[in-house]
Amino acid sequence: MYRISEFSQITGLSKETLRYYAEVKLLEPAYIEPSNNYRYYDDGSYFLAMLLVKLRRFGFTIQEMIAVMEDESFEHLEDLLQQKRKKIQMQIDDLLQQTEEIDEFLASGKEQKR
Repeated sequence: MYRISEFSQITGLSKETLRYYAEVKLLEPAYIEPSNNYRYYDDGSYFLAMLLVKLRRFGFTIQEMIAVMEDESFEHLEDLLQQKRKKIQMQIDDLLQQTEEIDEFLASGKEQKR
C-alpha cells in the first residue's frame, strides 16, 4: 500500500489531483485509515492511475474519463480512443490548413511590396 504522497510521486499525479479524482469517484483510494483519514493506494490503483494519466494526455475530459472508468470491462475504450484519434487528426488538418493560409497571405504581402 502507498500513502498519497508516495502514490503521487510514482504516478506523477499531484496530491490535489488524487483528492479531486477521489471526490468525483474517478480514482478512489483502496483504503482510508479511519483514525486519521490517511489515503492508501494499491497496485490496482496504480494501473488505473496510469490509465488516467494517458487519457488526460490524449485530451479526455473528466466526464469522458469517468465514463471509461464506469465501464469496468473497458469494452468501449478502443472505440473512444478511435473517436479521440479522429478528432485530433481533424484538428491537425485544420491547423495545417491555417498554416498554409498564413503562408499564402504572407507571400501575397511580399509580392505587393515589390
